[in-house]
Amino acid sequence: MATDLKPYRDEIVIASKAGYDMWPGPYGNWGSRKSIIASADQSLKRMGLDYVDIFYTHRPDPNTDVFETAQALDTLVRQGKALYVGISNYNGAQTEAIMKCFKELHTPFVIHQPRYNMFNRQPETDLFPVLKANHKAAVGFSSLCQGLLTDKYLNGIPENSRAASSNSPFLHPSQVEQTLKTVKALNEVAHARNQTLAEMALAWNLRNPEMACVLIGASRPEQLLDNVKALDNLAFSDDELSEIDRILGEQDGVNWG
Repeated sequence: MATDLKPYRDEIVIASKAGYDMWPGPYGNWGSRKSIIASADQSLKRMGLDYVDIFYTHRPDPNTDVFETAQALDTLVRQGKALYVGISNYNGAQTEAIMKCFKELHTPFVIHQPRYNMFNRQPETDLFPVLKANHKAAVGFSSLCQGLLTDKYLNGIPENSRAASSNSPFLHPSQVEQTLKTVKALNEVAHARNQTLAEMALAWNLRNPEMACVLIGASRPEQLLDNVKALDNLAFSDDELSEIDRILGEQDGVNWG
């Protein structure tokens, strides 16, 4: 930000979060007023910025009143440290509760960041109806299910991959065979659409009107270029959606996150 991107600051949307482990101690976590404001201050200092465009609370805090969390985010806006606020990992009921606080405070709450992908569709029944009713939108993370919805696993699990680790949360040994079968079947649908699996998975995420955009975790320029190509074909036929649902239905009961 101090060099290459500084000239473009007014055309860049920068976001930051608070809510998971930030430093040792009781205020280095969760969603208290002290934790959120200190986290924001530290984040701005590290980035060398005066403000961020969006500041999120990363998850609901069971030990802090929801109004305190909302008020802390509102304070950041009033202090000029954030232009807008967002929430992440809140379910439908939790989202409704904090939105009531934002409305009372007149806080510019604009976005929800849920975990959403083909293997984790919970937001469709729990969260998206709440967002629709309140005219809000979502930006999904884990859009490619930590790489599972790419060509990385089509020929098995690479030794150097996250899935090869015994503590991997998204490829349990008892489910590997079925999961790889599902990924290969989805890849066939993608090829019929003249897309890579990653391109189709991102386009599928965006089919939902409550999804404003998706987050991607590209580690190489080639991955970024591939992901952007999803925009070349965002339309799905009813037959394609039915086939995807059928394939994912065989994976029923597994939430890869």
